[in-house]
Amino acid sequence: MALKSIKIDNKGFNISYEILNPNQEKCILFLHGWGSNKEIMKQAFSPFLKEFKHIYLDMPGFGKSSNEYPLNTKEYAKIVKTFLETLNLDVFAIAGHSFGGKVATLLNPDNLILLSSAGILEKKSLKVKVKIFLAKFLKSLGLGKLTKAFRSKDVEQMSENMYATFKNVVDEDFSSHFISYKKNGMIFWGEEDCATSLDSGKKIHSLIKNSSFDSYKDGHYFFLKYAQDISSKIEKGIK
Repeated sequence: MALKSIKIDNKGFNISYEILNPNQEKCILFLHGWGSNKEIMKQAFSPFLKEFKHIYLDMPGFGKSSNEYPLNTKEYAKIVKTFLETLNLDVFAIAGHSFGGKVATLLNPDNLILLSSAGILEKKSLKVKVKIFLAKFLKSLGLGKLTKAFRSKDVEQMSENMYATFKNVVDEDFSSHFISYKKNGMIFWGEEDCATSLDSGKKIHSLIKNSSFDSYKDGHYFFLKYAQDISSKIEKGIK
């Protein structure tokens, strides 16, 4: 593991990263999802794609990378782009899981590999809608601190900066970004995914005209089980 300090718009970040197969010429960057880190991506893909240099990093606020600011997805993409430029890494492909898929899409690589990517707005349950209404109502009364009681379990342990970041990125519609991507897309999905539905994956496939689509009988982290097959398809589909 290594650390790289970078500065974006007067904001400083210490980025934790690891490079495997350093002597290979072509690079694949792996971006984790929300609440995750580089280790889960490394666990899945490090045994495979041996003819490529692997770059694993913790995006700011996750794993061992620092973050002291509320951010949005475009800022994450800018941070990752600056990180790659600072290390003089010319990335041939980017694989992004969930939130990482949105960041990967904004980076516009020659080969975009989406693993159950976020970016399609899905209907909220009645329970979630009630929580949002009550939180907004309490905030309007100046009782914003009480809204912590309505946070879901996956965000209740976040710092205030990361919770503000979460609110910035959670309900983004990336349809226009997927449509704008004109290069080579490879989309992989978990058929039993409850975080980003299979229908969302099929919609992204329809929006990215030059893309393939494969699904697997598993949930949001399906790639942990099927990394070998996914890697084989990447090797055959990469351009």
